Amino acid sequence: QVQLVESGGGLVQPGGSLRLSCAASGFSSDNYAIGWFRQVPGKEREAVSCIRRSDASTYYADAVKGRATISRGPTKNTVTLQLNSLGPEDTAVYYCAATRGHVRCVTHEYDYWGQGTQVTVSS
Repeated sequence: QVQLVESGGGLVQPGGSLRLSCAASGFSSDNYAIGWFRQVPGKEREAVSCIRRSDASTYYADAVKGRATISRGPTKNTVTLQLNSLGPEDTAVYYCAATRGHVRCVTHEYDYWGQGTQVTVSS
């Protein structure tokens, strides 16, 4: 059974940085992808960034391009998302998601979801 455990998030000042980590278990090989998505009340969940475990190929949404880095590690089956230069528009619940195979970074192609972690950017 696939399980995702998220860590990180919280209150961050404008201009600050945060690191979100997602530990995945239940996959028998590296043929899966992990993504970070976010949602604010009244809006659809949107992709932030995704990475394939097998070859570390990445995707970044335009809203975070240049400010975000997604990477494998620091431990096996963990993926870390670093977000810099945060602004109020980054305030949202951030969800880790995973799916088998090579897929696009879109919500409906991900099968497994974490519970979400709140990120609030405010002074």
